Amino acid sequence: MRIAMIGAGYVGLVSGACFAEFGVDVTVMDVDPDRIAGLRAGRMPIYEPGLDTLVAENVKNGRLSFTTDLAEAVRGADAVFLAVGTPTRRGDGHADLTYVYAAAEQVAKAAEGPLVLVTKSTVPVGTGREVQAIVRRVRPDAGISVASNPEFLREGSAIGDFMRPDRVVIGVDDARAEAVLKRLYRPLYLIETPVLSVSIESAELIKYAANAFLATKITFINEIADLCEKVGADVHDVARGMGLDGRIGRKFLHPGPGYGGSCFPKDTLALARTAQDAGSPVRLVETTIAVNEARKARMAERILAALGPDPKGKRVAVLGVTFKPETDDMRDAPSLVILPRLVAAGVSVVAFDPQPAHARQALPAAVGFAESALGAAEGADALVVLTEWNEFRALPPNRLKAAMKGDVILDLRNVWDPAAMRAAGFTYSSIGRP
Repeated sequence: MRIAMIGAGYVGLVSGACFAEFGVDVTVMDVDPDRIAGLRAGRMPIYEPGLDTLVAENVKNGRLSFTTDLAEAVRGADAVFLAVGTPTRRGDGHADLTYVYAAAEQVAKAAEGPLVLVTKSTVPVGTGREVQAIVRRVRPDAGISVASNPEFLREGSAIGDFMRPDRVVIGVDDARAEAVLKRLYRPLYLIETPVLSVSIESAELIKYAANAFLATKITFINEIADLCEKVGADVHDVARGMGLDGRIGRKFLHPGPGYGGSCFPKDTLALARTAQDAGSPVRLVETTIAVNEARKARMAERILAALGPDPKGKRVAVLGVTFKPETDDMRDAPSLVILPRLVAAGVSVVAFDPQPAHARQALPAAVGFAESALGAAEGADALVVLTEWNEFRALPPNRLKAAMKGDVILDLRNVWDPAAMRAAGFTYSSIGRP
């Protein structure tokens, strides 16, 4: 089979490389010539563990190629996937579908015969029907089927998620589109992956509903963590007791400074706006959004309070600024709210992150960057953990203590043992633990 992936961003690049690993002939197209030139030279535009090796192997084997020419990508393709951006539209929170609709029109014009046009981007309910209308208007006789195939890739473990997914969701309304997509995912049948065939509308909503539920779960445990601090309970014990209930599950019950990333903030907001437009508001999701945004600001105030009545001039080391470990993604990271507030209060901030490429551009220029965790801690009055990179867990408390000027640690990801840190002489606080 041969497919085209329109968009060489996170979803398009990972999905394209993984389909190539399945034995499919994949052409990834992007309008950014620098990105395509970099990919041809083996340079990844994003950090994702294992992606560089996967791309290199499939390019070498002739199954994966890159182009800026959409017509070249579409030529002879059985399916064309739209994996372009759907950013939040400024002012109203709706998903901006400009790129999706423009790409759909361009694919329809370039099509030389029947194909399946698949929306891989996360889009609100109704997008697939609008894509169908565009295709019928532009090329009514081209035999183009429209389908939805939402992605469920977690940054930092995306390749494993694609190769060993919980499920594959395909939204279709004709037999040819269903047959093409099931053939593409046939390698997953060997591991008995559920393939769920539903309507286009259901597929679009499954993606949003899943992300909104997970975001709500995170926000719920964050509020329970706050309650634990007030009443002397330990949020980890509470989360463990909850998670052992099969109806609830253990995942996404980890307290922290709030969720971020490319999906949860954007998708919860888009779902809330879609539901409002449909006259069926999702109040629980609306509350989740508000509570999460407030939490980030509250974490900044918590850090400032720990610095004493006059934080101006104090030096704070921040470990981890990406929204989660094993990624360089800064989109809606809690650090984008917390660090500017510290800087505005006159605090000197020095950060360390194992993948700082995008962080240096995203954070205020006043934020300094160290080359190591201990380098960031050198001379600091306080240290804050914002992202739970594994290497932070192994930092010896005595070496941190020797490097720092002060003794305040705010562990906003609960990576360290409270007793061990207090035994090392730190004034230590974490989230939801007495």
